[in-house]
Amino acid sequence: MTSLVDPSDLRTHLGAAGVWLGSFSEASAREVREAAAGIEELGYSALWTPEVPFGREALTQAALLLSATRNLRVATGIANIYVRDAVAAANGARTLAEAWDDRFVLGLGVSHAPLVTSRGHDYSRPLAYMRAYLDAMDESTFGPAVPAQPPRLLAALRRGMLELAANRAQGAHTYFVTPEHTARARQTLGAGPVLAVEQAVVVDTDPARARRTARDYAAFYLQMPNYTNNLRELGFSDEDFADGGSDALIDAVIPWGDPDTLARTFRAHYEAGADHVCVQPLAGTLDAQMESLRRLAPILVA
Repeated sequence: MTSLVDPSDLRTHLGAAGVWLGSFSEASAREVREAAAGIEELGYSALWTPEVPFGREALTQAALLLSATRNLRVATGIANIYVRDAVAAANGARTLAEAWDDRFVLGLGVSHAPLVTSRGHDYSRPLAYMRAYLDAMDESTFGPAVPAQPPRLLAALRRGMLELAANRAQGAHTYFVTPEHTARARQTLGAGPVLAVEQAVVVDTDPARARRTARDYAAFYLQMPNYTNNLRELGFSDEDFADGGSDALIDAVIPWGDPDTLARTFRAHYEAGADHVCVQPLAGTLDAQMESLRRLAPILVA
């Protein structure tokens, strides 16, 4: 079995504050390169990119981001394990890590049933599938001499996947969660593994407008059982999921306000046990997201 990078090294490399941008899936390659370079200039330590059915393949997208930056860590948040087999994932990650001086972090996840079954895959046992996938990754070989598999994190929300993340990866990447979930995740993971938390925010002080932006973003996730089941464990109910989400749910999962107000949520995640928080600013355009990141940088970037 190939060794993995020590979690403490990953914790140092990721830093405390990163950026998560789903909008890259719809942006041109030129826009993506310019935004990645701008995020690095703002001082954020890591950039997370998702994998969606209508967007770029995750590892080639990561190569695009790595090529546009000098020191920024680039992480997949997440690469869907049903999209490529385990050997392709392992050796693709090794290629990126070798080519770009270990700046790549492989975030892996099981995605969601509708997105997986639509590709012709069976989603009946995602946790078991992930376990077998990691086995195959660890058994794979790679011609070029690299000292270890690149760091990997598992997209995880509930106990089973969090425990797997603690035992078979350097830690977990959580998404669409609250600081209360971060505390529970840290308890399950234990002290050693890395906990990297995505936090969507709206940098807007107008309540109606900010919540409208948040609800537009939340609509997809409130249809996904992975997220609603996790939110139920945090005390939310079907009433909170109806009509685009209750104010209580929206405010808890997608805080809004000025940077100083939002700083309280970021502090709450760190105090609950997060090692790294990757902020996802919700706005209508990539330019507007970049402006939000500029406004948030003074409170997030040391």
